[in-house]
Amino acid sequence: MGYASSPRPTFDAPTLIPQSAINRQLWGDDDSGEVADWIYASSEHIYQFVFGLPPDGAFRHSEAHRTVLEADGVLHVPSGELVIADPETGEVHRVLCGESAFFRRDRWHNAWNASMEELRVLELLASPPSQGTAGSYARTKPYLKRAQSTRDDWSAAAEEVLAAHTIRVLRSQDVLWRLEGENQPLLVGIVVSTEHLTAGDVRLLPGHRSDVRKHGGDCSLYVQWGKLNVHGSDQPPPSWHELVCGDGFFLPQGTRCKYFNMSAEPAKLIFGVAPTYLPVGRA
Repeated sequence: MGYASSPRPTFDAPTLIPQSAINRQLWGDDDSGEVADWIYASSEHIYQFVFGLPPDGAFRHSEAHRTVLEADGVLHVPSGELVIADPETGEVHRVLCGESAFFRRDRWHNAWNASMEELRVLELLASPPSQGTAGSYARTKPYLKRAQSTRDDWSAAAEEVLAAHTIRVLRSQDVLWRLEGENQPLLVGIVVSTEHLTAGDVRLLPGHRSDVRKHGGDCSLYVQWGKLNVHGSDQPPPSWHELVCGDGFFLPQGTRCKYFNMSAEPAKLIFGVAPTYLPVGRA
């Protein structure tokens, strides 16, 4: 299968993205392996999609399908167990359900489902392939002909090996927790914040609602579990959207909204904001 650009779902207003309405795309070929993608959003600033692999499924790279991107990337695992590797350095990492992996632009990455259930990975990228040019950019990079799957420099000090890693696994102890808001503080966990992308999660207990929120960049959401309502206050009449597990939501830069958990169960959403998390004028 030759390379073909992926669809670019773009939105100019707050938009609910139901998982049931997303067409599954197939990425890859016989050499790279084939992966199912659900593409949620592709704005000028941020790209959000979910990919799936069956038990023991994997993707590598091929001449036509190269896994090197012009973007900072966060890969969050809602289900399954991800093994992610940098085939250029030979480093391999195990990412469990609920954890994330992070890499900077121009990093090769391959993946394998090391669990007995279907692997789902939410991927957030910025600066994204917003013009549908991810494959075009990858083909400008020297092709990696020889892939490594292990590192044998065991004689090096552990600190030196860790410092040289190009992929970082983000676990619960790596989260920077914040309470955002005054009247209805919202528990927000930041896992990555670069000059291009801020990513993390939000937890809402039953009955909780947030204060009005606004970001300095485009915001893309994904509900990992529970049920969430998003109330948009910038457009008359105010909008009211209900999201369930697997649904996404897109908020253009500067959009004002509130989050509500109107159910009897806790809710968790994953978010990515690009390029700036805090509203303009906030330090």
